[in-house]
Amino acid sequence: GLIFLLMLFIPNIVWARGKMPEGYEEYAKQENKILGVFERIGEALVTAGLLIFPAINPAVYPSVNGIYINMRMLYWVLAFLLMIFYEIYWVRYFKSPRTMKDFYTSQFGFPVAGALLPVLAVLLLAVYAGNWILLAAGVILGIGHVGIHLGHAKSHLEHVGNHPEPTG
Repeated sequence: GLIFLLMLFIPNIVWARGKMPEGYEEYAKQENKILGVFERIGEALVTAGLLIFPAINPAVYPSVNGIYINMRMLYWVLAFLLMIFYEIYWVRYFKSPRTMKDFYTSQFGFPVAGALLPVLAVLLLAVYAGNWILLAAGVILGIGHVGIHLGHAKSHLEHVGNHPEPTG
């Protein structure tokens, strides 16, 4: 859980310390307040859940015939893969001109990848662990976090539609 949280927090800390896209603050001022409440509650619950519940850690057991891996482990592997995609998203963003378009780009077919990928990973970890509390926390986070960022992306597209960006 701690490694997962570090994968979440480190790029966000870098982003918050001067790597935000220009104009992001204006979009943030227009956020839906109810979605903001969902996001904050979801963040707190997911953070606590990832640190408290040990069942989210990968389970591989020795057996008489070698190593036993439960098929549910596929959920854990997929969650970790989504987090790798999330890290790749951040590397691409930090290497880009860091515009709103760059921030809300799709990655590997996932829209608003920076918001959606970690939420999907949390949901997969919850299914892997059979943890309904973490699953509910992930849903709450998803409603708020993904909802807010879909709103930002929509506002950006509407703004760009009214004021086309200069082409090179």
